[in-house]
Amino acid sequence: MRGDTMRVVIVGAGLAGLTAAVELVAAGAEVTVLEARDRVGGRMHGISATATAVADGGAAYLGVRHTALLEQVEEYGLHLASTGMVGDSTFLVSDRRTTTASRVPPLDAVALGDLFDRLEDLVASVRPDAPWSSPQAERLDRVTAARWLADEVTHPDARTFFPLFLGEMMAADPAAISVLHMAFYLRSGGGIRYLNAFEGGAQQWRIDGGAHLLCEALGDRLGDRIRLSSPVAAIEQGDDGVLVRCVADEDGRSSEYRADRVVVAVPPLLAERIDFLPGLRTPRATAATGRGCAVKVHLGYPDPVWRQSGLSGWSVSTDGPLLSTVDDSPPDGSAGVLTGFVTGAEAIAYSALPGDRQKEAALAHTHRLFPQLPPPTHFAVTDWLREKYSRGCYAALFGPGDWLQLGPTLTEPHGRVHWAGTETSLEFFGLMEGAIRSGRRVATELIHGAESAIPSRKVLSR
Repeated sequence: MRGDTMRVVIVGAGLAGLTAAVELVAAGAEVTVLEARDRVGGRMHGISATATAVADGGAAYLGVRHTALLEQVEEYGLHLASTGMVGDSTFLVSDRRTTTASRVPPLDAVALGDLFDRLEDLVASVRPDAPWSSPQAERLDRVTAARWLADEVTHPDARTFFPLFLGEMMAADPAAISVLHMAFYLRSGGGIRYLNAFEGGAQQWRIDGGAHLLCEALGDRLGDRIRLSSPVAAIEQGDDGVLVRCVADEDGRSSEYRADRVVVAVPPLLAERIDFLPGLRTPRATAATGRGCAVKVHLGYPDPVWRQSGLSGWSVSTDGPLLSTVDDSPPDGSAGVLTGFVTGAEAIAYSALPGDRQKEAALAHTHRLFPQLPPPTHFAVTDWLREKYSRGCYAALFGPGDWLQLGPTLTEPHGRVHWAGTETSLEFFGLMEGAIRSGRRVATELIHGAESAIPSRKVLSR
């Protein structure tokens, strides 16, 4: 970094914003991080699943290709826990319960194979570096994944499995995303086989004690540079810098921060709610852009009691609310944590229920899956659809037309305003790895003086 010290305000203390902040501080910048919540971490959040065990309420899994994330895990002295499963899988298909050593649901194997062959061909046709420039991009971005399924797949078993697969991979309802977004997401993450795999895949490990520990470690390094409970309302820029204005508190007072540059590191739907002056040339989200539809349910037990019956805790159901479950118990088995995933359209319906009904529905489903289990000692729901400062999880869902409209300017600075967040990363879009890479990218832009036309307004001299 050359010349006078650069002042940077970063909006959002999720993994992308924290990564960018640490990189910029190391380069000599004066950094302030504004976070709307009363904690750091964004969509990485630890939940008390038992009296002694913390589980991931948000982002959780990583694999060997997630090199930037693994570097941070090592740098901050964190440890990995294997997600390797021992025991049989449980399937609840049309209310018929079966257990088997296989992780493949008891559906027609030929039909599922044909579905994946078609998906593989589709994924291979998308440009990972510029999906909006892919062959047939206009057609693929107009059509929803649900329409593609109706047109391309006839076997009922494949049609049953498809929304379960997209729910697990993307927390998406097929009717809410474009085919281009589906294909790009799967390619960006390393391909279908890698994303879907535990051993050797994108779900090989989780961070022991919770992924939120990484964000807390980054936050500790930044110290009092972070301002919590500081939601940003407006970003006003001109020739002489940027003014960032926070939402007024209960007393009507609004904090203001001046900077040379701003990094907006929040999901697109949140960025779109910020008042930019001058206004954005292209939006960060459109009416078609959706929330990642994910709710996580954690059931806590004194120990992983399902293992006593030879079960792994892994399950798949064709009906909700718990479309899948997984054993997230501590590596030493000191407690039992069963995590249930409610995704896609099921998540929307489940989120609309009052808390007591959510618990009742989840426990009833768990009893159908694992009738031998006692009642859990702990129960927790993390409803990302209701999270005001996330607007969904795992990541924003790009609907029809979004990639053609939003894609080319995802990372293009708006004057002194720069962009970060996993939704701005063309590598591992939607994953923790993508968030880190986006934070490093934007820090490099600022450190090496990437320029963009500054709107001709002197708004900060008053």
